Amino acid sequence: MSAHSEETPELIEAGQFIEAAPTVLEAGAEAAGQRLDQWLASALGPDMSRSRVQMLIRQGAVSIDGKPVDETKRKMSAGERVSVVMPEPEPAEPQGEAIVLDVLYEDDELIVINKPAGLVVHPGAGNWTGTLVNALIHHCGDSLSGIGGVRRPGIVHRLDKETSGVMVVAKTDRAHKALSEAFADHGRTGDLERAYLALVWGIPSRPAGTVDAPLGRAADRVRRAVVPEGRDDARHAVTHFTVKERFGEGQQAFATASLVECRLETGRTHQIRVHMAHIGHPVIGDPDYGQAFRTKANRLPERLKGQVKAFSRQALHAWLLAFRHPATHLSMRFEAPIPGDMEELVGGFRKL
Repeated sequence: MSAHSEETPELIEAGQFIEAAPTVLEAGAEAAGQRLDQWLASALGPDMSRSRVQMLIRQGAVSIDGKPVDETKRKMSAGERVSVVMPEPEPAEPQGEAIVLDVLYEDDELIVINKPAGLVVHPGAGNWTGTLVNALIHHCGDSLSGIGGVRRPGIVHRLDKETSGVMVVAKTDRAHKALSEAFADHGRTGDLERAYLALVWGIPSRPAGTVDAPLGRAADRVRRAVVPEGRDDARHAVTHFTVKERFGEGQQAFATASLVECRLETGRTHQIRVHMAHIGHPVIGDPDYGQAFRTKANRLPERLKGQVKAFSRQALHAWLLAFRHPATHLSMRFEAPIPGDMEELVGGFRKL
């Protein structure tokens, strides 16, 4: 392999690179037949992981002979010139930002907030600013410093960007340790209690039930999916659900829906969304796991159809969080009402 770089990149935190000009590599004879991601990871050196290379390819940062490529498995040929545009480095630590928080409770040990839909919890790829962590650093000041890591100070659990509801954040090491253990245990042996409300398509055949199905990565390696129990990435996942309201039951003209309460026995990424879709009742508005049900909106009255199509997120809300305070050991319980956009949508279904 021969390689040429117009400027040697300087490696900084988390595999980020400073970009002055594209890094250009030329494939030698031994590259022929190799996968692009494998060859490129090797060519860029030991500090560049294969998963990082795959992300760069999918983000459109890699070109071959001047043409962008997005296929990680693409086979290489000798003599090809591969250009890699490294992203600008991000700050080593998130900075405080004056983002308004809906604070439900706060003391020296912890803060409880009602997270709005649309707010990312902690900085990550594509969301380095404007997150809950940025807001908390501004609000709490130095009290979050060093608790739970630089990128996720104080964070002991999270909600998806478009999921609203109650969250607790630790402000001391003692609180972080106790709350982290409680969330890891999911309330099986302690006082932790979490409940979500989801507006889903259809009406489950039973008023209550349990979905016990392992989760792993979907074929696109981004989303999650129910996978065979023996697969390497399979993770135990259990969701308990109770139907709270039924909409459109007993009529045939329109699509039906339900308001369902979900309680987690495990806490996997996208768990409620994947499990409800798995049993045929995806969360309304879910862009990742409810796509197959989008046409159901066409089987609704015109006004409600317009509401559903205008609802641009999953109708999922964490309405209840209860836990034992890590310092006082008192039981604490917090509730957050369904946000206005979701309440309006539920109200539309109540008229079916």
